[in-house]
Parts: sequence; structure tokens; C-alpha cells
Amino acid sequence: MGRLTTLYPAAGNPFRAQEMVAYMRGVAPFLGIRTPERRALSRTVLDGTPRPGEDDCAAIALRCFGLPEREYHYFAVDYLRRHVKRCSSDFLPVARRLVRTVSWWDTVDHLAAHVVGGLVAADPALGGEMDAWIDDADPWTARTALLHQLRFKEDTDADRLFAYCLRRAADTDFFLRKAIGWSLREYAKTAPGEVRSFVADNRSLFSPLSVREALKHL
Repeated sequence: MGRLTTLYPAAGNPFRAQEMVAYMRGVAPFLGIRTPERRALSRTVLDGTPRPGEDDCAAIALRCFGLPEREYHYFAVDYLRRHVKRCSSDFLPVARRLVRTVSWWDTVDHLAAHVVGGLVAADPALGGEMDAWIDDADPWTARTALLHQLRFKEDTDADRLFAYCLRRAADTDFFLRKAIGWSLREYAKTAPGEVRSFVADNRSLFSPLSVREALKHL
């Protein structure tokens, strides 16, 4: 953390930071570091460090999300993506806390597909937790449930995916509507016929945005 909080600010660009804040609609302040440069700095930060355990992953992620600038949150997400296989099912509450901290698509979507999805893939019993998340009043938690199978391909639990889409079909939140379409579009790469039939049978229940996104490549 000492290296991180030294190298990142030194590479910041105040003018670029203003542009980033505007692009992300003011969700958080930025240091103004572009992604390629940030990831190069991260390699320097991590050079020579040992492989982390689950407690290390939790501590680093929570400390990073406790800092205001968004680049620290990105560092944490990248770190967890790299080491999620070193975490057990007990890490899920930490992931949920991160999803609900300074929530916006730029961190939530990666946490959903790569961290939460990775935990559920390793322990399918966590699907029961996703069944609770999909009904959560927090839209970002529900979005995570919708998107956690994005990378599952043929291992996707289609019944669960379709049920989640139907349970949030009437929701007016833009990001939930978009997530419904995105999750279906991604599964359509594996099972186009199933997705096409599902949308056709339930088209009247979904927003035009969800339908358009789901059928984008069909």
C-alpha cells in the first residue's frame, strides 16, 4: 500500500482527472492515470510481493476502496481478478461490500463477472446467495446477480439466468434493464436458440432496451 499510494499520485494528471470525473459523472475523484500507465505502475507496486492469501486479498481490496480516488478501486478490482482462485466462498461478503461501495458500472461489472462469478463457479452452492441478491433493493447488487454468469458459457445455469431476467423485467432502472439484455446476449453466444425463444415468449414483459440488447447479434 505504501508503494501504491506513492507511485499512483506521482503519475497523476489533474487535467485528465477532470475529464475522467466528467466521463464517470462524478462518481468519484480521479488521479488522472490512463489504464495502460496505471497497470504498468501496478506491476511495479506488486514486484517482489508474495502470493496473497484470502485475508490479504480482503485487506488490500477494502483499504483501496477506502481511498477516495477511483484508480485505487481499479487496482483492487484488478488484484482480485488475478487472485480470486485463492479465495474461498467466505470471501463473498467482502465482494458484496465492494459492489456496494462507490457503486458504478466501471467497478461493479468486473466484480460481478470476474470475482463474484469466479467464486460461484468454484462453489455452485453460492447460487443460493445469488438468488437473494437478485431481489436486493440495491440495484447494483441485483445487477451483479444478473451478470455473475457472463463468463460461464456452456456452464451457465440457464433456468437461473432466465428466472433472474423475469424477476427484474419490470424494473425501470436503466442499469438493470441493460444488464438483462447483456446477460442474455452473452448467453446467446452459447445457446442462441434458447435465448431467441425465451425473448420471443416473454417479449412483452421486457423493456425495449433489454430486448434490443439481448437480440443484438441474433
